[in-house]
Amino acid sequence: MQNQLKLKTRSATVPELHIRSARDVATWKTITIGTFADSLALRNELDSKGCNVGGQAAEILARPMFTVSSQKTNVELVDLSPAQLGLTTDTVTLADVYASAQRLGLELAAAEVGPQLRLQYFDQPVGEFLTIGMDPIKTWSGEPIILNVANGGAGLILIGQDGRPEANISVTSRFIFVRSRQPAASTEAVGSVAAILPP
Repeated sequence: MQNQLKLKTRSATVPELHIRSARDVATWKTITIGTFADSLALRNELDSKGCNVGGQAAEILARPMFTVSSQKTNVELVDLSPAQLGLTTDTVTLADVYASAQRLGLELAAAEVGPQLRLQYFDQPVGEFLTIGMDPIKTWSGEPIILNVANGGAGLILIGQDGRPEANISVTSRFIFVRSRQPAASTEAVGSVAAILPP
């Protein structure tokens, strides 16, 4: 599964059009968060629905930094690749993907979005891997991990992947970001966001 994650390719049905603003990309899916009392209840629901959870994903779901929303909220998600964000080399860094998305007015997802998307996306095609654009959560050993909602052919699964800013990402990978309810960030605001991203 981890090898498939590294080698995944983007579906040919989704054009690699370079977007210039969040307005240029349609909402891919709307999900609801804030429907569970705590992370344990969310994990139990994944188990009861037959959704597998990889070791790294299970570990960060159990970490104190992983929280669920206390308010039921609909979240609009967009699905795009680093290439659509204007990144042109074969591989890019996670920090570059995040900075490019935020420059266009997209937001990082709350950690809860990953498992909630897994629960609300049972018709995911085989071979599809969707990286959640989110702040990484560290494992007990300190390894930063982000989530990936996948169907590698052995069933629906939520797995972890390298969340270091310098992690190499294929330009054809698919990322899930959140459509902001706010106007697109100004250049000055983007600069402040970029400033907090590790080099």
